[in-house]
Amino acid sequence: MRYNLVRKMDISNGPGVRVSVFMQGCTFHCKNCFNPETWDFKGGKEFTNDTIKTILDLCNRDYIKGLSILGGEPMHPTNIDGTTELAKAFKEKFPNKNIWVWSGFNFEKDLKEKEVLKYIDVLIDGQYVDELHDPTLKWRGSSNQRVIDVKKSLKDNKTILMI
Repeated sequence: MRYNLVRKMDISNGPGVRVSVFMQGCTFHCKNCFNPETWDFKGGKEFTNDTIKTILDLCNRDYIKGLSILGGEPMHPTNIDGTTELAKAFKEKFPNKNIWVWSGFNFEKDLKEKEVLKYIDVLIDGQYVDELHDPTLKWRGSSNQRVIDVKKSLKDNKTILMI
């Protein structure tokens, strides 16, 4: 697995100041994707245990409210194990901070049974659709994408939207 970029202070991908990780590789290739440099699975840098350690070290600051995991596609079969490992390590070290993940995959259809959801607080699901682009939306690029409260959704066994 590979990653494209780690932002040590990000205010645009979730609430508060966050650390953001952009995974490398995506097969969706959405029209006018904001991050097409992350599509190639061979691009970026190798994602290792040292990468996870660096990310956790960056998150170990009081002003960091959480971790955001984007792409590329963090839930692609090539990436999901590394995403799960990172999310689990983060939650073990920072149980009171939150994890937000963006994925083109659908929560109910593709992700509901995945282990990674045990560690995620918020999932923005659905592929970006350029024809549905709306710059007034919070945390998402197109109106088909949903901001899901994963913890409540798993507990209630139904999809609970935050906004």
